[in-house]
Amino acid sequence: MSARFGMRSITMLAGVAVTGVLTFGAGPAAHADVDDNQKVLLQGSTTASYFWDDSSGRAGDTGLPASGKPMQKGMAASPSWPLMTEGYVVYKGKKMPFFVGDRGPGAPSSTGVMLDLDSKTFAELTGGRFNPRTLMVDSNGGKGHIKVQYVITKWGKGVGKKNHPVAFSTGAWSRKDANPAKPPQILAEKKVEEKAVESKPIAEAPSGSAFGGPAFVRTEPVSGPANPSAAAVPAEEPNGVAGAVLAGGLALVGGGAILGRDRIRRFMTR
Repeated sequence: MSARFGMRSITMLAGVAVTGVLTFGAGPAAHADVDDNQKVLLQGSTTASYFWDDSSGRAGDTGLPASGKPMQKGMAASPSWPLMTEGYVVYKGKKMPFFVGDRGPGAPSSTGVMLDLDSKTFAELTGGRFNPRTLMVDSNGGKGHIKVQYVITKWGKGVGKKNHPVAFSTGAWSRKDANPAKPPQILAEKKVEEKAVESKPIAEAPSGSAFGGPAFVRTEPVSGPANPSAAAVPAEEPNGVAGAVLAGGLALVGGGAILGRDRIRRFMTR
């Protein structure tokens, strides 16, 4: 294999390697796992309880809900989200919609209970039954608190925190939020872009590199001369031998001439 072919093979292999790295770095971007048919603004999880405030006082309520809307199925209370915020909860595969129509829980929100569902929705999620006499949920195994996944699809226009819920005692429910949470899909795409930038190799081609990567130096001998001028050196060896023979011949001729002159001089002296 000639030296030129060997260097060409090394260049081709290195080019394929660099191309493979760049292709890996620019792989297909992943997307957040959300429902494409629903505009998701926020998602998370929390502990939920239930209530039913019909202003009768039977369940300890003090009047109509804060939104002024009558108590109804689908109404929820939040300690910090704006009133009329909309979304849905998921519990053991069951999905139920809600809108924020009241404030609460109060003290329980300081211990992580960040959502009050209406009694009818809570009963449906837990397989229980709404008791219109007591306004409580029966026949659900005594469940009063459940862990739910929540998804916000629309923020209310009033005051309140447009982000993951916080305790009622923080007063976030009374302040206008000018910096709402970024939707999960946008956050996921941003993370994917950051990872793509981090994984993309930065290739600096040194001088003498033809493909944008490190230059290869061959350390083992190759078959055949790599330098045309080096190949001409052995061809000059016969000329060198011929020159040596010619010089030897001239030396002999010169020696013979000197010897003949000395003989003539001796003859004349005699």
